[in-house]
Amino acid sequence: MQSLPVNSPQAAARVLAMALVADGHYSMTELRALDRLDAPARLGLSPEAFKDVLDRFCQDLLTIGNGRWTGTVDATTREQLMAEITRPDLQDLIAQQCEALTLADGHLADGEVDLLDALGAAWRRPVAV
Repeated sequence: MQSLPVNSPQAAARVLAMALVADGHYSMTELRALDRLDAPARLGLSPEAFKDVLDRFCQDLLTIGNGRWTGTVDATTREQLMAEITRPDLQDLIAQQCEALTLADGHLADGEVDLLDALGAAWRRPVAV
């Protein structure tokens, strides 16, 4: 997966994209939650620019999986994306948004729990669930 500039809006958006697919797919409930959170704007992106990041992220996942979606983001990719966010204030914002997105459908899948745990560990902050 291509590296992005550290703390860029696009790098932040990729972590949110990772939260959207953490349960194997993204749903309209999660997309509506993204809108309610005004997440793209809070990261400095237009909704269209966020969609471009999400689309590219999904394409990259398919490339990594040799054209197959495995339903999970591997640990190496997850660590790479989290490492691109180093500002504590941005980490806090993203963690809050990821938590809200994963809770949007009223169910936490194993992949979502894994992601929230990984965010808390990588950024040395507990992510409440």
